[in-house]
Amino acid sequence: MMPFKKWFGSKAQNDEWIERIDADNIPNHVAVIMDGNGRWAQKRGLPRIAGHHSGMKNVKKITMAANSIGVKVLTLYAFSTENWKRPKEEVEYLMKLPLEFFPKEIDELIANNVQIRMTGWQEGLPNYTLDAIQKAIEQTKDNTGLILNFALNYGSRKEMLSGVKKLTEDVVSGRISLDEVDESKFGQYLLTHPLPDPDLLIRTSGELRISNFMMWQLAYSELWFTDLCWPEFSESHFYEAIQEYQRRARRYGGL
Repeated sequence: MMPFKKWFGSKAQNDEWIERIDADNIPNHVAVIMDGNGRWAQKRGLPRIAGHHSGMKNVKKITMAANSIGVKVLTLYAFSTENWKRPKEEVEYLMKLPLEFFPKEIDELIANNVQIRMTGWQEGLPNYTLDAIQKAIEQTKDNTGLILNFALNYGSRKEMLSGVKKLTEDVVSGRISLDEVDESKFGQYLLTHPLPDPDLLIRTSGELRISNFMMWQLAYSELWFTDLCWPEFSESHFYEAIQEYQRRARRYGGL
């Protein structure tokens, strides 16, 4: 567990961190569990939704930080299949954030060649949420840079069960043979296909669990935890996580 650190984020500090990063060892796919928005707000005597609003503003900063060092995919866990259990007012506020985020930030995302994607189930999402996301996806579909992938209404257990059912149907129908079924084939039935598995998972707020997030895909990912809540997680903290990733030896079960 990382100790709590002071707020980083000045251009000079970011440049110092970037200089220490090995440009030849950048993770292709970084996934982030953006946790702690509500707690960050409550510690400051603010309503939980204020934390979500601050967290939303942090999305662009970390997206640009990832883009600046050559990360290919940045997946942000925005809303889980379990988050529907939260208070109705909070859920409604979260569902409206894409309506504020995309119109405000889309021009800069396009200018930086960022492509928007979504991983999750559309069923159950309000039409206005889907419309905002689909418009952003359409506007950025021809971009060839960083893929900014929002995991929205996503849950890994549901994803794997759905994949097993579809795979079973294809085997039973004869579309594929049982001998064809291996890890690679099963991966094609997951919502994240054809994105690569994450090389690095970052979780903010001090929680030490993956919370039903990409359980298949994270099998050999490097995990990095911080006590910082998402609204206070700066570009320099992101670069620090990348540096820690680069210090690790990824053996995939070997020596």
